[in-house]
Amino acid sequence: MTGVAVRRPGSHAGPKRFERARGIVPHGMPWAPSAAGKPFVASQYPLADPSVSSALRARADEIESAFAAIEPTLRDLATRQFADGFAEQARAELSSRLGLDVPVEILTADWATPLDMRRLYARCVLGTFRRLIERAFDRGLAELSDGESAEILIQRWGFHAIDISPCADGRLSGVVDYILRVPPSVVVSRRSFAGAMFDVAETLRQWETVELRRFREGMPNAADAPTRFLKIGVYHFSSADPRHGGCAAHGSDDRRAAGAVLERLEQFAEAVRLTHCCDAEAAILLVGVDTDTDAIRVHVPDAYGRMTVDRAVDNATLYEQTRDLTRDAAKEAIRDAVATCAGVALDDAQTEGIRWFCGYLLKNNLAQVDAVRAWHGGAYADRGHTERLIVVGDAVDDVQLRNLAFQAQMSTLEEGAADLDVGVRILRELHEPRGLGVPVFIHVVYDPRIPGARDVAEIRARRLGSAIRSRYADLAQTGALELLAVVRANDGSTLALAEQMGAIA
Repeated sequence: MTGVAVRRPGSHAGPKRFERARGIVPHGMPWAPSAAGKPFVASQYPLADPSVSSALRARADEIESAFAAIEPTLRDLATRQFADGFAEQARAELSSRLGLDVPVEILTADWATPLDMRRLYARCVLGTFRRLIERAFDRGLAELSDGESAEILIQRWGFHAIDISPCADGRLSGVVDYILRVPPSVVVSRRSFAGAMFDVAETLRQWETVELRRFREGMPNAADAPTRFLKIGVYHFSSADPRHGGCAAHGSDDRRAAGAVLERLEQFAEAVRLTHCCDAEAAILLVGVDTDTDAIRVHVPDAYGRMTVDRAVDNATLYEQTRDLTRDAAKEAIRDAVATCAGVALDDAQTEGIRWFCGYLLKNNLAQVDAVRAWHGGAYADRGHTERLIVVGDAVDDVQLRNLAFQAQMSTLEEGAADLDVGVRILRELHEPRGLGVPVFIHVVYDPRIPGARDVAEIRARRLGSAIRSRYADLAQTGALELLAVVRANDGSTLALAEQMGAIA
């Protein structure tokens, strides 16, 4: 795939107005350091969204600061661990400096048995993640688009629910709130899988649940409304290091990654048609993310609903082509690019809905591309992995930040073992050289309206924990594995501790 706004086999980039601007940032440019703590500066880019970007930056700084405080605090405590009354003093300091309640027995040390700093560090990482979840960040920042709610807009474009499956790679940890800027009001599910290779049968069940609610409750709209369920598969690639910095599950081959996810999307669409009557249909969309810049590629369907790996609107190029335009002209340029990619006229009624939705994603992401330029000088300094923990079980979207957590969604370990193996390998490579372990956050969601659901959730969380300890017995036996299992009602209630599980049961 090349750096052009619209790419189709045997075609040019698009309308002549796009040919004047091809100034892509060269791969060899120096990478800017992190801009943590730096206030967001208003951009002159016509589609920048400074209010949302500023709020997202403040959230990112708060999350980064919370984790950055752990190591200095523990280093300070380590030098005083043999002092009289240390355990109580340390507990008070961890509470005041990190907001964590650590049991005294974990903080008790003497010259023969010093503190297990590896375990304490992992506990602080897991506790900080839990605390930030309970912080309840405002995730509705992008609820309005040009003054209209996202829920109303997507229904106008022919969709009533969005299901997103990104790769589990931590560099996509902010795919919903940051990269795509889609509010949770329209996202019915976000589950991550290695290589974005979601389970077709599970996604079919999610579609059935959404459609049943439309029939029974008329939510989010009536069953006879002319709208569809939209499944989005998100693969990723690296513009800075395409041969090594892309998706590990697909050998850092972005064409292979895109093709595999597209095939899975087509299998889901076919499953809906074959298993349900009355012309049942679901819409699908393939999106790629450059994890160095957050710029997306949207593989726009053609007039027949078909997508290809080679045909996409590339936002890295579209940003350059629109940066000197007025806001209205920039939005028109997006519409032109999408129509050109689809191979249809701007007034084509049959493809209008999906084209407008693709334009919505591109516009949202252009604001993120602009923000990354303001925060990081154009691209992230950390091109590779810097994840701090692994999230297992049900997805956690409350705390989103690039490279914060590797997400391995599963109901049983057997279901997600391959994904978790990737996450453990990444965390070991990151942490073992520093003498640190692998923190695993087990998160299970239940429906409080179902009798006994919480008990079942707690059993599932403990089973996952036991299975993880067994699978990674080498880590468990050396104290390099720390697990925290929590359950949570799907009504947004606070997390409830299922079990704090150390390395050895």
